Amino acid sequence: MVERIGTCRVLGEIGSGGMAVVYEAIQEPLNRRVAIKALKPSIAIDSQFAERFEREAHFMASLQHENILHVIDFLKDGRSMFIIMEYVDGIDLYDLLERSPRLPADVAAIITLQLARGLDYAHFRGIIHRDIKPANIMVSMQGDVKLMDFGIARHERFGDLTETGTGLGTPSYMSPEQILGDKLDFRSDLFSVGIVLYQMLTGRKPFVEDESRTVMQKIRLDRFESPKKLGVEVPRKLERIMARCLQKMPANRYPTTQALIDDLTEFLAPRVPMSHNARLVMFLNEIGVMTGDQTDEVLSAVAPRVLRRGPRESGFLWNVAKWQGAALAMLLLSGLTVQAATGRWSGPPVGEAPTVLDVAEAGRLTVSADPWAHVHVDGVHVLTTPAAGVIPLKPGRHYIKYTNPFFQPVEHVITIEAGQDLHDRAALTEPVGAAEDPEATP
Repeated sequence: MVERIGTCRVLGEIGSGGMAVVYEAIQEPLNRRVAIKALKPSIAIDSQFAERFEREAHFMASLQHENILHVIDFLKDGRSMFIIMEYVDGIDLYDLLERSPRLPADVAAIITLQLARGLDYAHFRGIIHRDIKPANIMVSMQGDVKLMDFGIARHERFGDLTETGTGLGTPSYMSPEQILGDKLDFRSDLFSVGIVLYQMLTGRKPFVEDESRTVMQKIRLDRFESPKKLGVEVPRKLERIMARCLQKMPANRYPTTQALIDDLTEFLAPRVPMSHNARLVMFLNEIGVMTGDQTDEVLSAVAPRVLRRGPRESGFLWNVAKWQGAALAMLLLSGLTVQAATGRWSGPPVGEAPTVLDVAEAGRLTVSADPWAHVHVDGVHVLTTPAAGVIPLKPGRHYIKYTNPFFQPVEHVITIEAGQDLHDRAALTEPVGAAEDPEATP
């Protein structure tokens, strides 16, 4: 392994591909971490691969956007080439989907929104990425989404590095016109975005090779299978966004990348009442990519007073859960009641709150909701998701109600036994006023 590249001290290898190796390094004059993409020695400096490598450096250096990986410098020493880039502490979407094959709808939409913003910036400058796929999308520990690898990107003013009729890209994520070798525009990237969104929501790609057809034939000729047929509930508005991206004819997709951004923003507005970055950070914590201390450190900048820790506390979600547990205990001991936020309560009269005399004999309930909800147990508001918390309950039957001002309430009846750990989940998919809203029907 090389020890130095230019003014950078190499710390170690962090990845390798067909024509390049990526190193983590310290840029000593500024004492900052960087990533260095180095052309492999086996690649001739005058080859087409080397030309593509240099083109990637020029493309990325011309794009200064928060959702595109920044290029700091490009070095060429006669024997090899090096792209010095910002170092992103995080996980790429490919590995993220290995840990959690299906993402919550709001998380998938946030990742898609940030990806679309980076693409819109590139598209406005005449650059088509042509290789949108999970491995080229980074999610940082700060909740940022970064688009990487412009190695086969094309500027509309320049020719391709391939012969006419030859497609470059990853087959499972190609658009129909890319497979056919037709002239491409920004709408080809939108089709690839639709494939990535489908995979995040369902846990599988929309077009998978089988005995009858190759994946390329399916992309060109077959319609994707509805998420509902796969047993996956996807909010209808988000499914319509995905379906529009996946139209076979480019003319039937979004007319601009900004139009896609507008629809995603509208979808997320009532569902994520917090910083999108904070929501991604919390999700990374939920699936074990980030520790509680790391999450606490990042989110403390958002709400330092809420996140201030004592000597024995550890992590943001622990702090929130502890605060909610204390609030619940006060409600139960004092007999204080809270009226349900919306809708008619079908359980016991408000005021008959659950009581726990012996915590050791209680059952333990955890709840989750998509997109988020105020959670009421037997008429008492106990917590608001997505923050985590364990609710101790007296053995027996209890009435759980999920409310969100933008959706119809959801009610469940559960029966819990002493010492039992039970999980209850609600999907709030029916918007308030959906019956009068023509957009609410597929």
